[in-house]
Amino acid sequence: MRLRLREFRTRTGPYAHRVVQPWQPLRHTSLRAPEPIGLLLGDHDGLNRLAGLFSFAAYSPHTIVHVPLRDGVPPDEGVGDLVDLVLVHHSLGLRAGRWPELRRKLRHSTPLTVRTDEARTARDAAAWRAGLGRADFRDELRHATHARTFLLFGSRTSFAETATGFAHAAGHGPLQRGVGEGRMAYLGSFLPLVESPGGGHPVEVMVCFKPRPPYAHFRRPGAPATRPRRPAAAP
Repeated sequence: MRLRLREFRTRTGPYAHRVVQPWQPLRHTSLRAPEPIGLLLGDHDGLNRLAGLFSFAAYSPHTIVHVPLRDGVPPDEGVGDLVDLVLVHHSLGLRAGRWPELRRKLRHSTPLTVRTDEARTARDAAAWRAGLGRADFRDELRHATHARTFLLFGSRTSFAETATGFAHAAGHGPLQRGVGEGRMAYLGSFLPLVESPGGGHPVEVMVCFKPRPPYAHFRRPGAPATRPRRPAAAP
């Protein structure tokens, strides 16, 4: 996949940071913070680009991926605060409390075009799934909600597995029953998220597909066109 991004280079104290954002916003994609159940609602374009952004994040351990989602078209479903999304590798050591200062410094950007490698992403996702049942498995996504931002801290393989989940949602969402009438369709959830101490309901972010309105213009893949084709002219 070809991704067009904005690249920022900035500093907080002695630390230099590289931050990227999508060049164009994901206008019909939104994220509600998990308290404890969150909702990511997106159309085909939004879910597909999220798959690419997670794949890019998987192989960019020194880069922070910031996906602004609060300023898109307001969703008509879901309950809870709308938040942005940030992807960070565990190894970078970024604390959630430092994100607001870093975000304020994102002023001057340069264009960046990257390509993701779907075959490599699929291999690393398979490696993540192969290790899931081991007793010593620790490759989970940590998370924090701070300053109207949902931050995910992961690794190459956990981000790759999440990328394949979004690709699946983008491909299968338009096939679900009822989406042409504007109903959302549940396609799965983020990977298991690390639970906070003290128990309670497991934290989860549901991933749902919903085409952008007007829904009368939406056609499921494989469905007949609204108007029959004209017959071929006689020879």
